[in-house]
Amino acid sequence: MRTFSFLALAAASLLPGLAAAQAQPTERNLPLWEAGIGAAAFSTPAYPGADDRNHRVLALPYLIYRGRVFRADQNGIGARLLNTDKVEFDVGFAGSLPAHSDDVEARRGMPDLGTLVEFGPRVKYKFADLGEQGRLRFELPLRAVIEARSGVRRQGWTMEPRLVWEKRGEAARWTMEAQLGAVFGDARINRYFYEVAPQYVTAERPAYQAESGLMLVRTGLFGTYKLHPGLRLFGFVRYETYSGAANQDSPLMKKNTGASAGIGFAWTFARSQERARAAE
Repeated sequence: MRTFSFLALAAASLLPGLAAAQAQPTERNLPLWEAGIGAAAFSTPAYPGADDRNHRVLALPYLIYRGRVFRADQNGIGARLLNTDKVEFDVGFAGSLPAHSDDVEARRGMPDLGTLVEFGPRVKYKFADLGEQGRLRFELPLRAVIEARSGVRRQGWTMEPRLVWEKRGEAARWTMEAQLGAVFGDARINRYFYEVAPQYVTAERPAYQAESGLMLVRTGLFGTYKLHPGLRLFGFVRYETYSGAANQDSPLMKKNTGASAGIGFAWTFARSQERARAAE
């Protein structure tokens, strides 16, 4: 069960779009569950503000489950506790991959950054239906950050208010989603990324004490295209700025901006006959 949960979490969090979201009014027509395999290649900064990058290729199995409460889909794994025409409230997971300090010049000699799992509540407010021009919603996730590296430990909290625009083609053959948001972190998560303790000081890396506050502002675009019912392509681009961040003076903050991009596919090879039931 632990292995299955990790694979499902990784698929949902690290390969966004393994199965693209369907419009809520048509959810009753979708299978209750789908299983498949997805693969993606992507490039991201090693951490926010890093001048070194991570280039990864992942291939993972995934499971989508569209229960009335429990959900495992492109938005992550969690429980949807409230769903109305305007407001949705859920509790879920997100995740990010590790960065080894030997591969990041600014952090050489410092502890590695482990795999991070984020868990917590999220509120969605659907405030505008633009018809053929798409839909607008506001999201507010509040997440506890858990690090998995030689054990499991909590590494603080993050909050990411964001505005989301989404549009879907006929029969969900294609989807497009754009986001604009800001990430705020408490002192602990900012120390995790940006603090330099006395034992890690070098001639090029002075001591630094990190503080809570703004981590970054980012915008991104994500899209999918269905080649046939069992195969969907997806891609994303994301741009971040760290200007005005609470810890932009840290010696570990090497750049004022960062960009990420990725492309991949999802192939569904099994699905249930039972259909999903949208929340009443």
